[in-house]
Amino acid sequence: MAKTSTKNQWKAWLYLLPALVILAVFTVWPIINTVRMSMLKDYNGLAMIGGKTFEFGFDNFKSVVEYEGFANALGNTLLLCVITVPISTMLALLIAVALNSIKFIRKAMQTIFFLPYVTNSIAIGMVFMAMFSMIGGSATLEPDSVGLINNLIVACGGKAINWVNMGSSKFANMAVLVIYIVWNALPFKILVLLGGLQGVNKQYYDAAKIDGTSRFRTFWRITVPLLSPMIAYVVITGFIGGFKEYSSVVGIFGETMGPTGTDATNNMNTMVGYIFDSLKENNQGGASAAALILFAIIFAVTMVNMYVSKKKVHY
Repeated sequence: MAKTSTKNQWKAWLYLLPALVILAVFTVWPIINTVRMSMLKDYNGLAMIGGKTFEFGFDNFKSVVEYEGFANALGNTLLLCVITVPISTMLALLIAVALNSIKFIRKAMQTIFFLPYVTNSIAIGMVFMAMFSMIGGSATLEPDSVGLINNLIVACGGKAINWVNMGSSKFANMAVLVIYIVWNALPFKILVLLGGLQGVNKQYYDAAKIDGTSRFRTFWRITVPLLSPMIAYVVITGFIGGFKEYSSVVGIFGETMGPTGTDATNNMNTMVGYIFDSLKENNQGGASAAALILFAIIFAVTMVNMYVSKKKVHY
């Protein structure tokens, strides 16, 4: 039996060959090429085809770190991850628990909550920009001159806030981004956690009812531990997605990555945005170096999350 299996292995490799070729061409080689380009100072692909040679070293990494807007892009990325991932995970868990207890409209609500996930993020970002925008960019405008959110604030007796227009504060810009990213991240996390809840053995909850356990204690001592594998998954994928955040900033602020008038040291650019900016300037070596720096950060954070998961997750 073992000889037959070994004899027919070539068929399995033959079936896998197209996928392996595609994987090598479009995944493995780009990774190797990115590492290569990051090590070549002032690398330019067209110039290399023309016969130009480039000095080998770590100058691209040095120029990325020393760039005046790098610290701002890295800080924005880290801040968005630290704020949005815990908030979106907790909200998704609460909503999933609520949906799991409302059986007669569960499917309809699942569809409604999933809509943001299948909607173009740039288009939704533009909608958010319009909701928080104010015509003229002044916080003293009349209610009919501001967006939906400021109209609600004014209707409740408050003053219109300059959220995203010229002259707005970075705190206001970050608040809008956080709201958008949390809202956009909820559908996927809700579905994952809801699927986990539906697989929980109901005997645990029946036993808790018999013992007269409170709802909060049931949630904290039964639901959360049993859902810990799914929670760990959405947290890890949330951090990975957060570090790759880019389209939300473009959708709200456009290619300037911030309100009109802000410079590279104070806009809402992210690490992925910095990589795209480098590519626009034909700085392929710098973009590759920044991509590897981002990869190293994501890898480190993922390893930390996985280490913590081993201690806290109950399988």
